Amino acid sequence: MTASAAHDAYIAAAPEALRPLLIHLRARLAQALADADEIMRYDMPGFASAGQVIAGYAAFSKQCGLYVAKGAISAHADDIAAAGLKPTKTGVTFSPARPLPDHLIAALALASRRDLGV
Repeated sequence: MTASAAHDAYIAAAPEALRPLLIHLRARLAQALADADEIMRYDMPGFASAGQVIAGYAAFSKQCGLYVAKGAISAHADDIAAAGLKPTKTGVTFSPARPLPDHLIAALALASRRDLGV
């Protein structure tokens, strides 16, 4: 199975209410990281360059998560808080009621790439 097909299968298996969020997140990450490759690592879809995972995403029962380099989260902590979201060390979770804004998806992806030096 290609990585792209694996992303499709992952999204199809996610809870129905979260699928639109995942589809949108995948598209925004693909746009922000246009030259990165779609990958599957640790059963989670993501984008990588030069063998390093720049961003990954996941679905849970009631929310989704975007996972990036630690430096990306700390660099955008104020933006994450302003969006009403709570970060972890390497990610931010969001839901249909409180989605991740497009500008923040791009900012986190690009900051993660810079932090990783790829």
